[in-house]
Amino acid sequence: MESIAHIRESDGTVQTVEVHLLEVKDLAERSGKKLNLKHVAGLAGMLHDMGKYTNQFRNYIIAATSDSSDPKPKRGEVDHSTAGGKLLYEWFHTTNINKLKGILAEVVGNAIISHHSYLKDYLSPELKSEYLKRIRKKDQGLEEYELSKETFFGKVMCEHEFQEYVDQAAIELQAFLTAPSSGSIEMKLMFLTKVIFSILIDADRTNTRLFEENKEYELTIDSKKLFQTYYDRLTAKINVFKKAKDASSPINILRSEMSEQCDQFAMKPPGIYTLSIPTGGGKTLASLRYALNHALEYDKKRIIYIVPFTTIIEQNAEEIRKVLEDSEHILEHHSNVIEDTDHTDEDQDEDEVNTAQQKLKLAKDNWDAPIIFTTMVQFLNVFYAKGSRNIRRLHNLCESVIIFDEVQKVPTPCLALFNHALNFLKDYGRSTLVLCTATQPALDYVEQKLDIHKDAEMIKHIDDVNAAFKRVNIIDKATDERFTTDKLAEFVHELQNEARSVLVILNTKSVVKKLYQQLIEREAASQSKEFVYHLSTSMCAAHRQVILDKVKGHLSKQEKVICVSTQLIEAGVDVSFKCVVRSLAGLDSIAQAAGRCNRHREDDIRNVYIIDHEEEHLSTHLKEIKKSKEITRTMLKMMKRDPSAYGGDILSRQAMEFYFQHYYLELKTELNYPVRTLQKNMTDLLFESKQDADSCYQSYCNENKEKLPLFIANSYGTAAKHFQVIEQLTGSVIVPYGEGKDIIAELNGSGSIEDWSRLLRRAQHYMVNLYRYERDELDRNGGLDSCLDGKVLVLKEGAYSELFGVDIENDSPMGLLLEI
Repeated sequence: MESIAHIRESDGTVQTVEVHLLEVKDLAERSGKKLNLKHVAGLAGMLHDMGKYTNQFRNYIIAATSDSSDPKPKRGEVDHSTAGGKLLYEWFHTTNINKLKGILAEVVGNAIISHHSYLKDYLSPELKSEYLKRIRKKDQGLEEYELSKETFFGKVMCEHEFQEYVDQAAIELQAFLTAPSSGSIEMKLMFLTKVIFSILIDADRTNTRLFEENKEYELTIDSKKLFQTYYDRLTAKINVFKKAKDASSPINILRSEMSEQCDQFAMKPPGIYTLSIPTGGGKTLASLRYALNHALEYDKKRIIYIVPFTTIIEQNAEEIRKVLEDSEHILEHHSNVIEDTDHTDEDQDEDEVNTAQQKLKLAKDNWDAPIIFTTMVQFLNVFYAKGSRNIRRLHNLCESVIIFDEVQKVPTPCLALFNHALNFLKDYGRSTLVLCTATQPALDYVEQKLDIHKDAEMIKHIDDVNAAFKRVNIIDKATDERFTTDKLAEFVHELQNEARSVLVILNTKSVVKKLYQQLIEREAASQSKEFVYHLSTSMCAAHRQVILDKVKGHLSKQEKVICVSTQLIEAGVDVSFKCVVRSLAGLDSIAQAAGRCNRHREDDIRNVYIIDHEEEHLSTHLKEIKKSKEITRTMLKMMKRDPSAYGGDILSRQAMEFYFQHYYLELKTELNYPVRTLQKNMTDLLFESKQDADSCYQSYCNENKEKLPLFIANSYGTAAKHFQVIEQLTGSVIVPYGEGKDIIAELNGSGSIEDWSRLLRRAQHYMVNLYRYERDELDRNGGLDSCLDGKVLVLKEGAYSELFGVDIENDSPMGLLLEI
């Protein structure tokens, strides 16, 4: 009897189970090899679909793919993902118990049984083990388990060869667990399980996609050759800059010197480093120069930029495309287009039937590209969020140069998790991490320390550089008075009479919108020739870019222009206004806002005004913003009393260090991502020790009067369910702006996996992220629609405004914190 893993939709060709298992094994080995985990990963690949060796599954898939079958069998009625994990459990937990192979069985077994959902809890806070429940079950689709096992050893690998293969995997596991690292054994096992799960998910979906498209696996592009071409093009561009008319200006000489220092620093061995180029110092190209040279020297496979705002992605990716003369190999990943709901056990067999949902799942979305731009939210989701779509990308973060642009924007509750992820990538992933910002946070000041290199800073004499880059004075109008929208509108007009171009950055979308409307009315009433623009995260990326291009046009002509924006404009947007007004916020935000004023030192010194807007109502879930405002207010008052405080400059390195240390001290209880409903921190769920007196394991032992029969006792599934970088965020919606209308129309039609892979990339520029209340309100008002079996949300045309984007009257932290 011929086994069946998949049946190709186009021509009815069968992929046998043994072919699928061996091909997924080979793909998994390729990915595992880069972490010295070839056999551990391969073990997951060869066993993951062992449960398809049954008559029950064969009958299911024939019926499910047959046009004549009526009714269609219920999806998920055959359990094929448990068998491989069950085999490992039987071999290494019930007989010949060996701790090392027992751990191996648990790590690989969890990946196998979870490959259509998400990793199971070995032990939950409710003292239940979903892993044991699955691995020990005997019915409900496992009636032919013995047949599966017998066929596997007959067609895939004989028992003797299998045992030898496991021995090799155990050697790799031993080396992994004993490698020098600051992390505990529980932390090492958590990251190991997640990276094996990532490799398995990607290998399985890649092989299934290739079979469905009738394509052979092709080795990824020769990154070393490509990076050499890029490096040569960048060097040529830099040489052109050196011959420009203004190359001898003091600020351009400094930029050139810092770029040279980054190039030389690339020879240092992989590690965690800092790049503290001042705002406007040429950070994008300097960091790219470092990354390319370092990748060539140490054979890194990709360069990844992690940024807080999608605005930075749009501008920096475009700048790099132009310099490198390549658009094909530079990937922008703003948000997940598809709702990642595949975190239950309800989709057991969804990869066997070619539904729209399945084609979307198989679409290439794994960050397998030479240069990638994505957001901090997406980076953190890869490690900690639910859903297999996120974690699929994890293994491609290894062997990379990863540049964290504006790293001070790491959300406070995620700080410990961020540090642990970076330490893992350095210790095991063979990656180099660069913390790139003009306002370095004190990440080594917190309890969960980041293992930064002892000589971490790339730029020499950084205090002298900062002094040379001084372009603004900070004017404190926040400690002695407060502003209403009316008063602020008057103030902005006064400033514009002298400065001509004014940027106003406020803390919430509603006050931005209100001020914009008032300025528009004033402009219309006065009939003066001035231009007023509005920016917020309610607009899709393409919409914001159109507005930014218009603003830059006016600035270049020195026309009167006002731009009112949320925080999104602060980081990475290359604009230079004569004057900036910033609503009171964290000192890092004020420094970034100042970077949009007199950016290229067109004038000697210009003014940045700090105001306190009394109509900004920061709700309770924005306590981080409130804390940061109060620390900054205290520092401003100190400067009024003693102008020599913090070296006489509120934006000095000393001031920034003082700010971050006090900020982290104020929010000390928040740094480990508290899960208050469980009275635990995320770090407890993921890697608390069995020996901890209040651990779930000790509670289990006390309640059951016996030990848990597992070597690992942490709660990976529960942790993922509770993890959300931005609280109350529900996901993304494609909006009918510009090309977005065409994308929505195409998604409503039929398409191949390749078509939808292309659409997912195109859609990135036409998406807006929604909070729960925003989604609910849009739903009530009939403004929301969906396509592809509800997996992709789209906005109806009446719900998107050319002026405001998604026009919902409410305060939101989206313009304040990060973007997904």
